[in-house]
Amino acid sequence: MEAAISTREVREAKGFYKLSMLQCIGFGSGDLAQNLIYQTISMYLLFFYTNVYGLDPAVAAVMFLIVRIVDVIWDPLVGTFVDKRNPRLGKYRSYLVVGGIPLTGFAILCFWNGFSGSLLYAYVTYVGLSMCYTLVNVPYGALNASLTRDTDEITKLTSVRMFMANVGGLAVGMGIPWVLKLFDPTETTDMSMNDSAWFSTMTIYGCVGLALLFFCFSQCRERVVMDKDATDDVKVSDLWMEFVHNRPLRILAFFFVTAFAMMAIGNAAGAYYINYNLGGSADELSIFMGLGSIPAFIFMPMIPAIKKMVGKKGMFYIFLATAIVGMAMLYAISMIDALKGQMWLVYVAQFVKSTGVIVATGYMWALVPEVISFGEYTHGRRISGIVNALTGIFYKAGMALGGVVPGLVLAFVGFNKDASSQTPFAEQGILWLVAVIPAILLVLAMFIISRYELEDDVIDRINEEIESRHNN
Repeated sequence: MEAAISTREVREAKGFYKLSMLQCIGFGSGDLAQNLIYQTISMYLLFFYTNVYGLDPAVAAVMFLIVRIVDVIWDPLVGTFVDKRNPRLGKYRSYLVVGGIPLTGFAILCFWNGFSGSLLYAYVTYVGLSMCYTLVNVPYGALNASLTRDTDEITKLTSVRMFMANVGGLAVGMGIPWVLKLFDPTETTDMSMNDSAWFSTMTIYGCVGLALLFFCFSQCRERVVMDKDATDDVKVSDLWMEFVHNRPLRILAFFFVTAFAMMAIGNAAGAYYINYNLGGSADELSIFMGLGSIPAFIFMPMIPAIKKMVGKKGMFYIFLATAIVGMAMLYAISMIDALKGQMWLVYVAQFVKSTGVIVATGYMWALVPEVISFGEYTHGRRISGIVNALTGIFYKAGMALGGVVPGLVLAFVGFNKDASSQTPFAEQGILWLVAVIPAILLVLAMFIISRYELEDDVIDRINEEIESRHNN
């Protein structure tokens, strides 16, 4: 017993800390908070802009692109700033509070229709939201790598984190239509609720998210961070150098682009698909969107066991292929006359698709601490903020595609927000967004992740070597 305790103490002294379940839940509450806010933006802001606020789809698409270009400049500045400084409240966790308050304010203002149709107001609030999100998300991502080096603990941490993130996704996907109906019970056919209903709903979600960010702040302990002297010379150009010299990071970054583009395009199209292709109600949209998160509660707790059975890459292949099968089912259901109108089949297809998407895209966050450690191994600095800024750029690039592509496709196929039904060509365009384009991106994602080389034994060996250097 004493020997076992001694071994554990030695490993913890080397940075391989064990995490309590409360610590895992506390960390995961940060992702739950961000999903309550940003998933609402991802799933519903384009729909709000076109059907409530009054923007043309093509105009909204250009705005989404410009906001992402701003992110390309802003994200590395935030990553550098975070790495160079050591605030009294914590190197990374302090930004959950500092950035969380304005993030909540801008999120609420994005769904305020006080300047209906004003493109300037839409730009100011959406750019402000995106900048504040980066100020929270980049340090939050770096916080993951500061809790422990232990790959098993990081897998457990990621499982809990993504479980809670999908609680947020469920609360948004299934909950938003339901809460909107509470504020506007007269609307039963689609999601074009009155503007005050959207504003009140986002106010509730934003305030709950802020409270969760404060809880995350209270439960996280940063114990694997570089000394202040080692990060004093961190600069923005390190982002490019890290990208050039860290091959696993490059692979993960491109995986982020395809994965988040796939999710963002599918999420943005969901409301259009239910409303126009299937003629569904807000209740049916609530179920459809909710099924985008429900598989997490079944499969995310099983990730550590699944990974042990089939390996890291095997898990990605299995679940990415599962998602493609689900998308093929959605396409077939919408194209075959005998299957049209069978909502239960739509729900089954959505569940299958979401099972693959949730596990594959959820576990990718466990790879971020690995590429951070690889960078530390090669050049001696653990610049977590820079690495998370870089992954953030590619994540935002994927989100940009998710914002731009739907708007451009809707404009191309002649979507008319004032029409109660759309032309067959417009409905086909919506189906492209729901199934075809995301499936193509998933095939690309499978190829990209096949090039990732940091298996568990490799990264464990790297972490042991790093700690040996620190102790010598």
